[in-house]
Amino acid sequence: VQLVESGGGSVQAGGSLRLSCVASGFSFDDGAIGWFRQTPDTEREGVAIIDINDDATYYKDSVKGRFTITSDNLKNTVYLQLNRLEPEDTAVYYCAVRRGPITIETRVLSWNEYDYWGQGTQVTVSS
Repeated sequence: VQLVESGGGSVQAGGSLRLSCVASGFSFDDGAIGWFRQTPDTEREGVAIIDINDDATYYKDSVKGRFTITSDNLKNTVYLQLNRLEPEDTAVYYCAVRRGPITIETRVLSWNEYDYWGQGTQVTVSS
């Protein structure tokens, strides 16, 4: 499985970005795919996930209403639209996939539930 992220950059607070992740070697018919982020001072945290089995989406509380995750199964691509960005959103954003269904919903945003990772893309939000 190979995951390649793109779309990061530097924006001012209130701005928008769209991240893309192209997945190869991964079938969009089972499992979960989504986005995590990490700063030098924090543990990797789940931001937004799509459960491929039922298209359910899950978000970190602080991004609800601002970020939107979508997928294009024909293109093997998952997107994260980031709106109304805040300086606290500054981080490296990683794409990740999980093979197999989500079995414990309360752990869907836990990084150790995921099997493959991209190299990350930097998002920097200035005030």
